[in-house]
Amino acid sequence: MVLTIRWLFYMTGLIVFSYGICISLQMQHLGVHPWDVLNVALFEKLGLSIGSWAIIISVLLIIVSWILDKSYIKLGTFINGVGVGAFVDLFLWIDFLPEASHTWTDMVVMIVGIITMGIGGGLYNSAEVGAGPRDGFMLSISDKLGAPIGRIRIIVESLVLVLGLILGGPVFWFTFIFTFIQSPVFAYTFEKFKGILALIERKVEVKQSTEVSV
Repeated sequence: MVLTIRWLFYMTGLIVFSYGICISLQMQHLGVHPWDVLNVALFEKLGLSIGSWAIIISVLLIIVSWILDKSYIKLGTFINGVGVGAFVDLFLWIDFLPEASHTWTDMVVMIVGIITMGIGGGLYNSAEVGAGPRDGFMLSISDKLGAPIGRIRIIVESLVLVLGLILGGPVFWFTFIFTFIQSPVFAYTFEKFKGILALIERKVEVKQSTEVSV
């Protein structure tokens, strides 16, 4: 029962996170997250789909993380690596998304997309069934080099951004302010959802122990 609840949190979070990515992709003229800059650039240069490139990059990062430090690789890592890309392509295909108007309202929609990503990320990470491919990759590098994860994140995402920019990905103001919006939302919702999950698990355990004693 407890494990089922964790996976429900995880899958719901992945779906919400992926939908947030798609909202931001619709407003990509304002700029997108560095990893999505790279995914969009590869899609425009080489074809396939944005979700497919997200999956390909995730698989490569999982392989590197597996070599560096297997402790960050769990079942949820593989599901994340494939699931986010698959959901992104699904939502883009369904096209149940806001359209860019190229007015000030696009900025509001972009902020909503970023907040949605933060909520989704907080939700699926609260389940603690495996770090995402990108997080696991940066954590494994941090451990190997003995460097703060914050510094590693800045360096890795900066390199990804430069590569995406060279390939012609959508870089603009929101690319640089993404973290300042998403990270606080992620941190807040992560703690909230983690607390909710812990409360649910305690109630389930109490109920199960009561049933056993009866």
